[in-house]
Amino acid sequence: MNRMDEEDFAGLIKSLAETPSKLAQLLQPLSPQQLRVKESDQFSALENICHLRDIEVEGYGERIKRILEEAEPALPDIDGARLAVERDYNNDDLDSAFAAFSNARRKNIELVRSLDTDQLGRKGNLEGAGLISLRGLLEMMEEHDQGHLAELSVVSRRASSASI
Repeated sequence: MNRMDEEDFAGLIKSLAETPSKLAQLLQPLSPQQLRVKESDQFSALENICHLRDIEVEGYGERIKRILEEAEPALPDIDGARLAVERDYNNDDLDSAFAAFSNARRKNIELVRSLDTDQLGRKGNLEGAGLISLRGLLEMMEEHDQGHLAELSVVSRRASSASI
């Protein structure tokens, strides 16, 4: 990796590592009722956290492992909306879901920080996206995080202006 790539990669890892604390800040002002409020087909705040937990563990964590262990593995997509319904996310426990997400993210970041350039270039075939490098998968993780942070920011703003 050249210096620019190293800086970009360090920024990517920093962003991924900061997601749990950013989520905690957005969740902090929400009451138990506000955590479960749904706007149309959007996830509630609690559903967002459960989704992030399951995608981190069953999606990204497994994909990272398989890319490192297998030659261009076929990586299945995960239907997050289906999981939300099947697992009844809106009746889950926020503290345990958040802790599981944070722990899984910390482990994934620790692993990724230990990798070399060749390992980051390893690839897998992600259903719906095609051939993707491990670094590309990390970029996808960050984009996914940013979408959920934006969604939770809206939920948090709405909650602060309403009295639920």
